[in-house]
Amino acid sequence: MPRILEPGPSYLREHEVVLGDRRVRAGIDRPTEIEGWWLAVLWVADADGIVTCRAAAPTAGPPPDPPLARLGPLLSGGLAGFIFEDGGRQQIRLRLPVPPDDPDHPWSAPLVVQVAIRWEPARAAAMTPNGLADVALAAFRRAVEGLHRP
Repeated sequence: MPRILEPGPSYLREHEVVLGDRRVRAGIDRPTEIEGWWLAVLWVADADGIVTCRAAAPTAGPPPDPPLARLGPLLSGGLAGFIFEDGGRQQIRLRLPVPPDDPDHPWSAPLVVQVAIRWEPARAAAMTPNGLADVALAAFRRAVEGLHRP
C-alpha cells in the first residue's frame, strides 16, 4: 500500500514520537467545535508520509485486537481530568478515517485518528484553544508510544 501524505502542516509544532530506535512526528490539524464537541485529526508521520498503525505496534507484532481498542484507553487515560464525564462515561470518540487495505490486517491502516472530545468545562474555560490542542497532541503522542510497549 502506498503511503498517504500528511493532511497538511500541523496546526501546532509537531511532537517527536519515540518508537524504539525510530523517531517519527505527531501532528494535529486546526481543531473545530461543533455542538459542544471539539474535533481534530491527529496523525503520525515520517519523511515518507503517514506511518501505519503497525509502526506503533509492539516489536513482537501487532496484538489481535484492532488498533483503536488499544489506542482509545491510552488516549482517554492520558486526558483524564480534561474530558467531560456524562453519566459516568468519558465524552471522547475516536475513529480511524482511512481503513486498512486488508480488513483482516487492521494494523496496516494509516495512523490517522479523528477525535471528538467534550472538554471538562472548568478546564476548557481556563485554557486557550492552543493549550487544549497541545494537551490533546501530547496525550496522543504518549498513547502512540504506549502502543509500542509490550
